[in-house]
Order: sequence, then C-alpha cells, then structure tokens
Amino acid sequence: MPKLTFIGAGSTVFAKNILGDCLSSPALAGLSIALYDIDAVRLEDSRRMVETLNRNLTGGRSTVTAHWGVANRKEALRGADYIVNAIQVGGYEPSTVIDFEIPKKYGLRQTIADTLGIGGIFRSLRTIPVLMDIADDILEVCPDAWFLNYSNPMAMLTMALLRRGIKTVGLCHSVQVCADHLLASLEMPQDNLQWKIAGINHMAWLLEISRYGVDLYPEIKIRAAAKNAEALAGGSKHGDMVRFEMMRHFGYYITESSEHNAEYTPYWIKGKYPQLVDQFHIPLDEYPRRCREQITKWATMRDNILSDKALTHERTHEYGSSIIEAMETDVPYRIGGNVANHGLITNLPAEAVVEVACLVDRNGVQPTFVGALPAQLAALNVTNINPQIVTVEAALSHKREAIYHAAYLDPHTSAELSLDDIRALCDDLIEAHGPMLPKFS
Repeated sequence: MPKLTFIGAGSTVFAKNILGDCLSSPALAGLSIALYDIDAVRLEDSRRMVETLNRNLTGGRSTVTAHWGVANRKEALRGADYIVNAIQVGGYEPSTVIDFEIPKKYGLRQTIADTLGIGGIFRSLRTIPVLMDIADDILEVCPDAWFLNYSNPMAMLTMALLRRGIKTVGLCHSVQVCADHLLASLEMPQDNLQWKIAGINHMAWLLEISRYGVDLYPEIKIRAAAKNAEALAGGSKHGDMVRFEMMRHFGYYITESSEHNAEYTPYWIKGKYPQLVDQFHIPLDEYPRRCREQITKWATMRDNILSDKALTHERTHEYGSSIIEAMETDVPYRIGGNVANHGLITNLPAEAVVEVACLVDRNGVQPTFVGALPAQLAALNVTNINPQIVTVEAALSHKREAIYHAAYLDPHTSAELSLDDIRALCDDLIEAHGPMLPKFS
C-alpha cells in the first residue's frame, strides 16, 4: 500500500478530516501514514487521534508513525507516494498579529490576509523558504511523490513548488461548495445541476450553471439583486453581499467568500468611503477573530477528541482521499485543482497558477482546457496574478526591491497607500517579522 506523509500534522482537526477520509476508504486499507510537525505536543495529539481512528475504522490495518522536528523531516518523507501540506509558518502569534496590526498603523485594514494583500504577501515570504527546504528533501527521498497543497496563499505557494519541480496540485474548498451555496442562499433547488468553474484560487468564476439544461443565471441575478437591495435598504445583512454586487457589475459569481474578495479588489475597504464596510457587511479583522475563537475552543475540542475511545469519522468533501484513491485504483475522479496555466486559460499569463477542472487517475492530475475567460474576468484575475508572480520572485531571489514591487501591485494596498507609504510599510513588516523571514538584500 502507498505511503502518505502529512506535513503540519499538528493541525489536528484538519488532519482528522483528511486522514479520517483516507481511513474510511476501503481502497486505501493498509495505508502507511507518517505524521510530521515541529510542535511536539500537537503532533502527539494528532498521533493519538489517528491511531484511534485507525483502530476504529480499519481494525488497525494502517500503520501510523510520528516524526517531530526538522531533523526528522526527511525520514517522515522517505518513500512517500503522497504528501499533504497544511503548514502555517508563524502561526497566529507572532506572524498573523504582525500582518494585521502594522498595516493598521498606515490606515490599511484587512479581513483575512491569507491569500493576497499585504498580509498574503508576507505570509508567502515566510512560508516559501520553508517549502523550498521541504522540496529539497522531497527531491532527495521521494521525488515522484504527489504534493497535495492545502496551505495558503494557495496560488503563490503552489507556484513556488511547481518552479522547484515538485509534482504539485493546490486544493481549496471553495469550488466544490460554490454552486450549492449560491442556490441555497437564494432558496433555489440544488438537484440535477451542471456547472463550470475556472479562474484563479479564491477568484474563480462560476462561468455556467444550469438545472435540467436550463440556464439558471437569469433567475440567480434577479434574486441576488433583490436580496442585496433589501439588505441595503435596511433589511437583514448577509454574507454574500460583496459577491452579489460583484456579480451585478461584472456578470459572474465568484467562488470564494465576500470577506475574502473584499480585500482582493480596490472597491470595498476604502478610507474615503468607510460606509461601504457596514453597508456591504465586510468583517474587518475577521481572520484574527477566528484564530482567537479557535484557540479558545481547542482545549475543549482536544479533550473531546483525545478522550473518545469510540472516535469515528464520516467522509468529508475534501479532495485529498479521493485523489489518492483515483491514482491508486485508476478509477477517474474530477476535482477543481490549482495547477500551472501553460495555456489552459488562454488570456491569463502562462506562469500563473489557475484553478480549473482536472481529471485524476493513475496518470496523475490532468487539467482541462478552458480557453479564454470573459475579458473583464481575466482582467480582474490578472490584477491578482501580477503581485503573486512578483511575490514568488521576491521569495526565491531574496531581493527586497521585489517585495516593494509586489506590494505596489497589490490592488487593495495600492488603492489606499502612496508608493512611499507602501515601501515604509514593507520595511516595518520585514523588521517586525525578524527571524521569521530570510535575509533580503
């Protein structure tokens, strides 16, 4: 049976989802699982949890090993066929706090800051060097392994790994839940759907959606406009307000949430128009709030997970286990994957990482050709792709000037700050992160 190495296994709840899915698959019975993390306590928590699931779901047929610290990372990877990556370099403290608090001093506010924006840029700068060290180990001890990347910033991390020659696909939750979420929010039936999604991670587009062959977009747009109009007139606010307004102006629904997309474009979080934040229900500082909530809940969750000897698992919608199944059994499976563009979307840059439908079987991850996006959608994507490309260049070249360039190109940052302020903000962030970042010349 194949070997799966989980990097960042101290993310116990996420590890339960991915590894519980694998252990629930009859086709993967006997899977060898290697857990790796730099946090010994969280690693041990996950090991105990996975051992319990292994006993309860497979009768102990899988093997589970735990590997702590950088010195043991290579052994965790040795001979791996599949690698799941779920690391967050710097964690909530100090790095996420830095990503939010220092920009605030310049009047720059964020919601999530894990994908783009000044927070996403610096999250990439501290994560890519760690991934490159992991990539060196992979090329030495398991060069043919498939790297399933769940960490953000998805596009930038995946781009860096692909440049290093690692067989990588980036995996996100937003594609598989997009159509159902949209129709549920508009109280429309969700059965017998057919849809097509393509673009970039967190800014992919629902290009087509039909039910029994009937195009749903006309009805979707009528209902979405009415729902937003009611909210703006004093009715109940809802979580899709930014997405519905973007659809009204650009014609298509976006896969990722309003709080994410509010910081990917220059239209929403604006010092000149502060009322937009309340009008469109944009939750500033949302990611730090979620982090604090999760930290508070973890103690209780930990006790529940680790003390439950009958712990079990129901398979989730995560792609990871189904990808491994498809490659091992040669039974095809379709995913929305983040892959190198190379002409898949013809009006986006070749070096971009795009999110498109992919067929998975024993041949690996095989992306499908999309062609040209509607011009306005491609143009919006490119405003995000440009800082992604330059950020990866900065991370790989260790050139400080490239960090400035990436920040200058970021849509939200450049809409709010002057070039000199952006440069000063980058300098402050570099200093505050200290040893969490490599030296930039």
